[in-house]
Amino acid sequence: MRWIKENSLALTFLVLFLLAVAGQAVAGLFHYNDEQTAQGGEPVSLWSYVASSSYAVNVAENWQSEYLQFFLFIVLTVWLVQKGSPESKEPGRAGRESDEEQRVGRHADPDSPRWARAKGARLWLFSNSLGLVMGLIFLLSWLAQSVAGHAAYNAQRLSGLRDPVTWGSYVTSGEFWDRSLQNWQSELLAVLSMVVLSIYLRQRGSPESKPVGAPHASTSVGG
Repeated sequence: MRWIKENSLALTFLVLFLLAVAGQAVAGLFHYNDEQTAQGGEPVSLWSYVASSSYAVNVAENWQSEYLQFFLFIVLTVWLVQKGSPESKEPGRAGRESDEEQRVGRHADPDSPRWARAKGARLWLFSNSLGLVMGLIFLLSWLAQSVAGHAAYNAQRLSGLRDPVTWGSYVTSGEFWDRSLQNWQSELLAVLSMVVLSIYLRQRGSPESKPVGAPHASTSVGG
């Protein structure tokens, strides 16, 4: 029970994620079969739909936009600040900070991760591991979206008696970028809203908010 309590935030989001993925699969199946029937095709089973390019492209395009959001936010907040936002470092502290501030090398604490005491490539890799992994997941999700979207797009073209297109033609097409930019703009707007609204609004007890009584101009302060 203690382990569950200490990891309750991650576990809750994991359960919500699984429920959302399952719900998307069921809702997507109904929509897909409705279109199949309207076009004179045969409905498919849930497992056939989940294994299809139509389902894969819908999942992947959302994943890549989410990880793009996290990657940009992690990297840009190293150098850019927003006065008054708890999501930003204080003005004047932009940059990678000193080894002492980051507690690496000879400044590491006794309980610091082992790689925080390393030097050279290992220290660089660990120091940038969060951004690198988020960026890698974004690239892999983007690739998965492009491959699945290419297959789904060609299936639509063939059903309309049109010739299929190459992967290169698909990723430079309006179809691909319309799907991508629809998601990107919503994620970027969400980050902008969080950064700006957290200057003036509060959520008592949340580390994503400043304390209720904190001045609007206070920066990098969690509640």
